[in-house]
Amino acid sequence: MNEVSTNTENTNPAAVTDNNQLKLGGLYAFKEGMGTIYNEHGDAVPVTILRYEPWIVSQVKTIENDGYNALQIACAPKKQKNSNAAECGHMAKASMATGAKYVKEIRVESADVAHLGALVSLESFSKGDVVKITSKSKGRGFAGSVKRWNFNGGPASHGSKFHRRPGSSGNRTWPGRVMPGKKFPGHWGNETVTVRNVEVVDIIPSENVLMVKGPVPGARNTLVKLVRE
Repeated sequence: MNEVSTNTENTNPAAVTDNNQLKLGGLYAFKEGMGTIYNEHGDAVPVTILRYEPWIVSQVKTIENDGYNALQIACAPKKQKNSNAAECGHMAKASMATGAKYVKEIRVESADVAHLGALVSLESFSKGDVVKITSKSKGRGFAGSVKRWNFNGGPASHGSKFHRRPGSSGNRTWPGRVMPGKKFPGHWGNETVTVRNVEVVDIIPSENVLMVKGPVPGARNTLVKLVRE
C-alpha cells in the first residue's frame, strides 16, 4: 500500500555532497536489529542497526505553489501491475518507471538546490549527531488491562472472583458516564512512538548502514524516521 506522510517540522536547508547527492536534515531508514559495538574507550555500546535504502526526490514543494517548502521522497519501486497510471505519471518526472511503495515528505527551509530524481545521501547525518526518532511500535494484539496497563489485579487465592479484571469503570449519578481516556482492555501496541535525544553512533556509507544508540521502537523492517534535533 502506498504510504504518504507529511512532516510539519522544519529541518536544515538542503545541501549537495561532492558526489551530487542531497543532504537533508531528516532521513528514513529500516530497522534491521540490535547489536553491540565497542567505543574508543573499550565500553560496550548497545546499538540499533538501521538499513538505508535509496530515496530519490519525487517532488519539490515550494511556498509559491504549495504553501510550504518540502521535498517529497520515494523509495522501493512497485511492480508495474501494482502501479496505477497516476502513480506512474507522477514518478516518471523523477525517472521512475513505476510507483513507489513508500512516499514521504521532509520539510526544508529552502529547496533551491534540490531537483527531481536527486538521490538523498546517507551522509545527511554524521557520527555524534543527536536525532529524534519516530516509528511504529510492535503490535501485540488484544490484551487485558493487567497486561496492557500494568494493573495490579486482585488476589490470586481461591474464591476471590477478581483476578485480572479491570475493576469498576462507571461513575455516580453525575456525570453518569465513563470518562474519556479510561484504561480498558484493547489493542496493545501498533502506535506511533517518538524517542528524543538519540545519538548516532556510526555511519557506514559503503554498506548503507547507520547505527544509533539504544533501542528503537518497532519490529524488524519497520520504517524509522530520523530528524536532527
